[in-house]
Amino acid sequence: HNMALKVGLEKLKGVNVEGIFLNCPYFWGKEPVGSEATRLEKKGHLSFWDKSYVEAAWHFVYPNTTGLDDPLLNPVMEPNLSRLGCRRVLVCVAEQDILRDRGWFYKEALEKSEWAGDVEVVEVAGEDHVFNLFFPKGENALSLLKKLASFINGNGV
Repeated sequence: HNMALKVGLEKLKGVNVEGIFLNCPYFWGKEPVGSEATRLEKKGHLSFWDKSYVEAAWHFVYPNTTGLDDPLLNPVMEPNLSRLGCRRVLVCVAEQDILRDRGWFYKEALEKSEWAGDVEVVEVAGEDHVFNLFFPKGENALSLLKKLASFINGNGV
């Protein structure tokens, strides 16, 4: 997302990004979206989903950040979202992923902005964050791979 936004903002000569694929995007923000608050309560232990952990890690990765609502981490806060430098976006979210609703929220934000492209969210039932990387030969991972191949070949979205 951030690379496509940079392309759209800077109009890089000779660079044309047709589309982007976001695999269980790690977007975050100060305020919970959708079912995040309830999902955090169910986890019940410190993990990489804990808000304080995410904030500390984000400050480590990007010391000049403005925090959890920094547009680099929370793209719906980006004032130039409509200038995303591609015309197609495919977002994969997993049903059990605590960040699932962020992917859907991103889609809604793109649709509400003046961005003229097409965005599609594929939600994979019964799976968790980046399931396809942990189980690349699983049925759902292979199905997602076929969807991605179709997207790259210009079909869909």
